Amino acid sequence: MSTDRFSVSADEYLSKHYVLTYLEDAISQLLEHKEDNPKVNPAKFFHDYFTSVHHGNHTLFRQYDFIKSTPHNRASFIKAVWKCYRHIGRNGDLLSVKEYHSLLCLLCTDFPFDLVQKTARIILMDDAMDCLMSFSDFIYAFQLQFYFEAFLEDCNKIYDKLTQAPRSPRETVVVPSSSTSPRQQKKQQPPPPTLVEPPLEGVDSQLFLEALMQLSELTKNSHPKISSLKEILLNTNRVSFYGFLMALAKNDGVNAGIGMLPAKAAIMDDTDQDHTTHPTPRSKSAKPALGGRTNRNNSKH
Repeated sequence: MSTDRFSVSADEYLSKHYVLTYLEDAISQLLEHKEDNPKVNPAKFFHDYFTSVHHGNHTLFRQYDFIKSTPHNRASFIKAVWKCYRHIGRNGDLLSVKEYHSLLCLLCTDFPFDLVQKTARIILMDDAMDCLMSFSDFIYAFQLQFYFEAFLEDCNKIYDKLTQAPRSPRETVVVPSSSTSPRQQKKQQPPPPTLVEPPLEGVDSQLFLEALMQLSELTKNSHPKISSLKEILLNTNRVSFYGFLMALAKNDGVNAGIGMLPAKAAIMDDTDQDHTTHPTPRSKSAKPALGGRTNRNNSKH
């Protein structure tokens, strides 16, 4: 029998697996459910709730604070978005930022618009809100932005500091000089105007990687594997921030680490056995199902 679970304290284990988060949510939903069904069996309710959590069917129609609260919740919501809307990719439809936000709000009514904007910037690399995006481009960029949001914010701060730092010692600085005396210079024709090269784009990839490796060791936030960061940053001398994000979004190792979306070549395939119907807004009179705030007819078993 594995002894890994005994290598940490009880508090560390509870924190690592967000056990208290799910217990508190289960109790809260039980109390809410009892208002409409006083005869509910608590034992069966908890069984159904944690079965739903285990299968990743618990994030549909929940509030944003809940779906972002744990890595498992975020991963489960990403898979739900893919399963509900992959038909868009099969049809070849291109949608705007606002249209993608509307689709997400069908699954989470208070999903923030700014997170969808950040997703679009990874793809478009600017604020062109009128540009259209394919579903395959959107879903991988959305996965990156939503799952690693806190880590990406720290990456952006590191990137900004590097852009303001002095030039790297590895970058050669050419100092203009002259071998003629001042008297000779007066007799000569003035030299042609010097061409000033524009500042280099992005930051030194090696310095950026070293800073991100330190961040990965210290942070408690979810982050891509070091091997994926090295794969991207060791293959170029300089990198822009959004170029880095786009590379992460397309990286197979990052996608496999989250473990919810198939490889891009199979993103439109029916690779799972579950049949997912397209969601519709839940009416106010609808009673929440166990482990989620949706009708029993719309929940997956």
